[in-house]
Amino acid sequence: MKAAVVGAGAWGTAFSCILAARGHEVTLACRDPEQAQEIEATGRNPRYLPSADLSGVSATTVGDPDLAAADLFAVAVPSQAFRAVVEALPGDAPVLSLTKGLDPQTGGRLSELVAGRPVAALSGPNFAEEIADGLPAATVIASEDEAFALELQRALSSLAFRVYASDDLTGVELCAAAKNVVALAAGGVDGLRLGDNAKAALIARGLAEMARLGEACGARPETFAGLAGMGDLIVTCWSRHGRNRHAGELIAQGATPDEAIVELGTVEGLTTAPLLRDLSHRVGIELPITEGVCQVLDGSDLHALAEGLMGRQPTRE
Repeated sequence: MKAAVVGAGAWGTAFSCILAARGHEVTLACRDPEQAQEIEATGRNPRYLPSADLSGVSATTVGDPDLAAADLFAVAVPSQAFRAVVEALPGDAPVLSLTKGLDPQTGGRLSELVAGRPVAALSGPNFAEEIADGLPAATVIASEDEAFALELQRALSSLAFRVYASDDLTGVELCAAAKNVVALAAGGVDGLRLGDNAKAALIARGLAEMARLGEACGARPETFAGLAGMGDLIVTCWSRHGRNRHAGELIAQGATPDEAIVELGTVEGLTTAPLLRDLSHRVGIELPITEGVCQVLDGSDLHALAEGLMGRQPTRE
């Protein structure tokens, strides 16, 4: 398969390694021509994951007309750039979304922006740093086109990267977006030093929020208990690699959201939180943790938020 990975950040770089290890012909499409030249010359991405071996991967720019020959576009760009990138893709090859967020313009799922070609989404506990080091991981690929999901499963599965197939595209995409918002809150727990009990409780209730939103949007409950839901939520909230968790920790310690972005780079949860809140209003459900995250991002006191969540009217689990 000729695969073009669009987006040369950490995840795009790591995913290029996955494809190359399975013997596919891989081109990593960069926004910056200088970055593409560096990768071509050195077989490394000096800006992201410099330890990753890209010797079997070619690099070019996103505007290269030769990309039209690709059999697959794997899109690994921030959610804010996703719309423009997929609208500019040449040819008619299918799209695999590696982006975890919602469309900032509409609040809709990112796969809904892909027109005229098959689309799938990949999500799971897949930190790029560990993938690039060859450590074992598992993921789920979802598409409404079952044959396409199974084709990608066969193309990507290996002893180091186990792929499950799903037809619950709505559920997988909502998991991917919502877990980053919960991770911001989990980082806030870390920043306030509230302890592991509090953090575990927040993660559990965050998963309940995710499942409630998914049900209201037509997703299947079991998706939220799987890799895209519970699996990705756990690693995002606990791992030292988690930028959303780290951003929440920094904000709890007094940093502004903008300062967290300057230090960490893209933090999808900061973009997704208000979009997720607005989506919950449209479908008529409550997401207390998401609402609280939005309040903190708007300047509310994090200690007061923690007290407010703990002081909510007791109810049945």
